[in-house]
Amino acid sequence: MYANLFLFLYKAKLALDSLEVPVGCVIVEDGNVIAAGRNQTNKTQNATRHAEMEALDVLLVQWQRTRFTAAEVAEKFSACSLYMTREPCIMCAAALSIIGIKEVYYVCANDKVGGCGSTLSLHSSSSRHVLGQFLNLLLLLVLYLHSFTLKLCHMTIDK
Repeated sequence: MYANLFLFLYKAKLALDSLEVPVGCVIVEDGNVIAAGRNQTNKTQNATRHAEMEALDVLLVQWQRTRFTAAEVAEKFSACSLYMTREPCIMCAAALSIIGIKEVYYVCANDKVGGCGSTLSLHSSSSRHVLGQFLNLLLLLVLYLHSFTLKLCHMTIDK
């Protein structure tokens, strides 16, 4: 039943072989792996391409093709568990909390930016206020970085 569960370790090895932080994950529903991901931040030059985001994107594309409604997608996520090599960062833990994934299991803690208890506990109901504040700060940071990137691009084009 759980034969492919440890695919997340193989995904972490693939990430390491690609000079990425060795994080891999799988999403499991009813004992079956339905998606897997690995860090690809360096390859894509996109800091949001963490293993969890890669696996979530696989499912969202698959479920969009199946024409699931938003309610059906929410119901599917609430029946899924995530297994990974390292505790999700605050960004990924927030995303997992928002989509309502049932459980998150990880091999080692992330003492610097862990979002499942090491730094913040974004999955607990007592952290909803903190989550709201964090999302507001994250939005401000994204807007700032986006405007900074646009300025850099504009300066490059003018040269």
